Amino acid sequence: MAPVSLEKINKVYENGFHAVHDLSLDIADGEFMVLVGPSGCGKTTALRMVAGLEDITSGILRIGGKEANDETPKQRDIAMVFQNYALYPHMTVAQNIGFALKLRHLPKDELNAKVKDAAEILGLTDWLDRKPGQLSGGQRQRVAMGRAIVREPSVFLMDEPLSNLDAKLRVQMRAEVQRIQRRIGVSTIYVTHDQVEAMTMGDRVTVLRDGRLQQVGTPQYLYDNPDNIFVAAFIGSPSMNLYDANLGAGARSVKIGSQEVDLPESVLLARPALRGYEGKKLVVGLRPEHLPAESPGSTGPKLVGEVELVEALGSEQVVHFTIDANRVLAEGAVDKDEAAAVKHGEGVARVAAKTPVKPGDKLTFAVSIEDMKFFDEATGVAIRE
Repeated sequence: MAPVSLEKINKVYENGFHAVHDLSLDIADGEFMVLVGPSGCGKTTALRMVAGLEDITSGILRIGGKEANDETPKQRDIAMVFQNYALYPHMTVAQNIGFALKLRHLPKDELNAKVKDAAEILGLTDWLDRKPGQLSGGQRQRVAMGRAIVREPSVFLMDEPLSNLDAKLRVQMRAEVQRIQRRIGVSTIYVTHDQVEAMTMGDRVTVLRDGRLQQVGTPQYLYDNPDNIFVAAFIGSPSMNLYDANLGAGARSVKIGSQEVDLPESVLLARPALRGYEGKKLVVGLRPEHLPAESPGSTGPKLVGEVELVEALGSEQVVHFTIDANRVLAEGAVDKDEAAAVKHGEGVARVAAKTPVKPGDKLTFAVSIEDMKFFDEATGVAIRE
């Protein structure tokens, strides 16, 4: 087990493409760190530099406190689990798991004991004599993890290991991977483009965009306190509703399109920098759960939207609506097809399962004003203190 430290790591290819920019990150001993971001953001390149599969252009990589820039992958004492399982089809599960140990000429009794221990951790004891072709996708992925576990590495690196699984199995395997990592206690860097996967698995999550670090923190902290519009839009499903807005006189109200919402003193006390935006444009954000349907007799701030679609999920309803306001899209947080499909003023709200609502209705949403986020229109940076 070993901590991993990246200090201003850069990767520039021969053609001049700068894939990773000054990435600084510390992964504690035994920590499960997730790197997340859209395709092409540099997360896999960063992982491959830690593994020694890509040269580091500049910066310092330390594993276990020792500089590792010039070490070979073998010297770094890491084990990597890839997106494709890369199992040997002619070998049994036991032979696949123990292959690396066989190459080390480990005594047979010791090799068999390590394979047995790994199989027990992974729930593969009854499958040791099977070939990969006789296994399910989840079982094959566990075999790939077993091959890494028996090596007893200092660091695990995982590159989108669940992306080839179907949705139900992917959810199951998320819990399995977490359970296994907690049990063996090895520092782990896990790459995914799936922000739901990142939020449910990581002790901390690192958000990357265009090779640059956007924010790092616990999943809940990122969700509650995004540093910028990109993180706000990328983290959370459904995504945060983001609209162009104007701050009123005395910073006492915010106008979202044609609708005005009063801001209590508590909002300004929590975000004193807002006063500097009086009479100016900014971007406001609200999570879907912070727009419940208004209760009878409610007198708090509200927004009225026209219902476009209702998704009944049993425990709640997800309501897609539109308001007369400009929806803000963070570049890179959604793909081009999704961006092209977004309508003017589109939004999403979570409402109670028994709320009477159907497409075409005008629905009044209560605004959880204390949870409203504010961002600088020009820089996209969160307005806080």
